[in-house]
Amino acid sequence: MFASLVSIASLMISAMLMMVGYGLMNYLIPVRSVAEGWSPILISVIATGYTVGFTVSCIATPKLVLRVGHVRVFGALITLLTASILASSLLVDWRTWIVFRAISGFAVAGCYLVIESWLNERVTNETRGSVFSIYMMVTLAGSIGGQYLVPLGDPLNTTLFIVCGIVFAISILPTALSTAQSPAPIAQVQLGLRKLYQRSPAAFVGAILAGILSGTWSSLGGVYTTQSGFTTGQGATLLAFVLAGGALGQIPIGRISDLTDRRYVMSACGGVGVVAAFAMFFMSPETPRLLYSAAFIVGSMLYPIYSLNVAHANDRADPSEYVTISSSLMILYGFGTVAGPLIGGSAMELAGPRGLMLYLAIGFAIYAAYAGWRVMRGNPTVSADERSDFHAIAVPMRGTDPAGSIAVDYETEYDPSQTE
Repeated sequence: MFASLVSIASLMISAMLMMVGYGLMNYLIPVRSVAEGWSPILISVIATGYTVGFTVSCIATPKLVLRVGHVRVFGALITLLTASILASSLLVDWRTWIVFRAISGFAVAGCYLVIESWLNERVTNETRGSVFSIYMMVTLAGSIGGQYLVPLGDPLNTTLFIVCGIVFAISILPTALSTAQSPAPIAQVQLGLRKLYQRSPAAFVGAILAGILSGTWSSLGGVYTTQSGFTTGQGATLLAFVLAGGALGQIPIGRISDLTDRRYVMSACGGVGVVAAFAMFFMSPETPRLLYSAAFIVGSMLYPIYSLNVAHANDRADPSEYVTISSSLMILYGFGTVAGPLIGGSAMELAGPRGLMLYLAIGFAIYAAYAGWRVMRGNPTVSADERSDFHAIAVPMRGTDPAGSIAVDYETEYDPSQTE
């Protein structure tokens, strides 16, 4: 275990530094957007640029890595990421910010792919779970730390944008100077949406809803805290509780889902999410402890549901279909992250900042209801012997999220025979 960590120490450092900049950027952008007087629907349009870039990168980055290698692609993506945040401070216009956010989304997704594929090859089957758990904690800490940099500066000037660019630029050094051998090419995305729906309608629809929910919160959570009257410090704390809930909630939820029909767990997570989101709808900054507790519960339901979708789909798939199934889920999740902020922004436009929590509650309710309906349809359950193991996936972390990726199935080892 120790030897595995030593061999990937440079990657861990790069990931942590990148997430410090990421956490700062993803809180700074919405705070500055609100300060500019832009409406929630306009801010959601800007956020959609990020999700579109992120989704496109999941398809394009593996092809780039195949051509020039991991290190060069990582360096190019960090350059794009640095340039996008610095340009955002120079051209403060919502039209240009859509483009800059698309570039940053493309770069962030690509960086996740490079780092995580590198990690996946450097660890053994025996240490993979432990190493990726440490990876999630490291990137989570970096993201939370970056958010707490916002209260230290003034979002209305360029200082925080420059600091963010510096952090992004420095994050390339550990990986660029590493002597570790580059891993094999990343598995290419393969689509099999019809096959996925045939195997697991609950996972098919669930992936879209998971993208809608996490994409909405990731894009508009900072807008919610700012417009609700939180200080930047209080807002950073609330966002941190959501992230912490997402990271810690995967373990117990995954263990429970390994013991029963995962659709029961999916429905239960949706139900708990409805209650927690409604609780936040009625709370205000005057009751911070209750609000932070509810935010933690929202995060613990919001982010693990994608992992449940992946595990449920794999339960019903042949091992040879894992890559195709995972890629299809990733694309559906990406579609959800594009649509979610647009609808969520409209909800905030109509009902104020609390409209976001009402929107999340409705999304959780649909997720719970559909999973329950699939159970009632009488679909056969998977026996314990046939059930695949649940693996925590840091999908959510790429939003305010972190530390995660919706790109390639890291639950199974890369097999070139399974790709075109």
